[in-house]
Amino acid sequence: MILFKEAAALQQYLQKEHDKGHATGFVPTMGALHEGHRRLVLQSCVQTDCTVVSIFVNPTQFNDKVDFEKYPTSLEEDIRMLSTTGARVLFLPSVKEMYPQGTAGLEHYELGFLETILEGKFRPGHFQGVCQVMCRLLKIVNPTLLFMGQKDYQQCLVIRKLMELMNLPAQLIIAPTVREKDGLAMSSRNRRLNSDSRKKALHIHNALMYIGKNWAKEGKSAKTKAIALLKENDFRADYVEVADAETLEILEQPTNRMQVALIAAFLEDVRLIDNLLIDP
Repeated sequence: MILFKEAAALQQYLQKEHDKGHATGFVPTMGALHEGHRRLVLQSCVQTDCTVVSIFVNPTQFNDKVDFEKYPTSLEEDIRMLSTTGARVLFLPSVKEMYPQGTAGLEHYELGFLETILEGKFRPGHFQGVCQVMCRLLKIVNPTLLFMGQKDYQQCLVIRKLMELMNLPAQLIIAPTVREKDGLAMSSRNRRLNSDSRKKALHIHNALMYIGKNWAKEGKSAKTKAIALLKENDFRADYVEVADAETLEILEQPTNRMQVALIAAFLEDVRLIDNLLIDP
């Protein structure tokens, strides 16, 4: 695995791969890697000739300075994990490399409805920051396939919109959420949970499963009961919603289209998100 810290050097390397007709896979991360990331990388290694992984904790997508400062890092462990996957390249840029003119007055992306709801509503500016860094990364790597996980469902739709705005020919591959044995979605933020909180954290998955099982017959009341379940287990919910899986239009009753239940909730000071697709 080759490590690059400068975009220009990485682009020169990837141009040689392109000239050979090699397909490039890209897995962007913020580090603190877990099994979910590993599976994305393995999938990319199977489907492409050259897999690039980036690790960059992007400051512009954190609307909470404390959250940014507490974001877990484990670079040595991450490198050890990646070295066993077959990934060809690790890109480790600095903030200055990604934002040479600084992080003030950055470009704005017309994301429309997508950034006004759910994560967009509770984390204003978050998706602009995501697009600012992803636009830069996508221009640098110019991948054939981009691999992301379903756990960040709304973010996947935002990146799909960004790729349309960029007129980028790359294909977005959304892989299923990888879960612990008890059902908790794997997340870098799980590292911040103490043992008691880790036990309670499973209830975010239980709430989603309740909605998935009862949405068709109970409708809105299924969300109400899921909220109560979270509250009983010391969660503070930002939102518990069911939306159209394609558009993220918030739904108040079942439809004949694919739907998705989405939850974001705090357990102590750790904010967890998860989602579950619901068949019509």
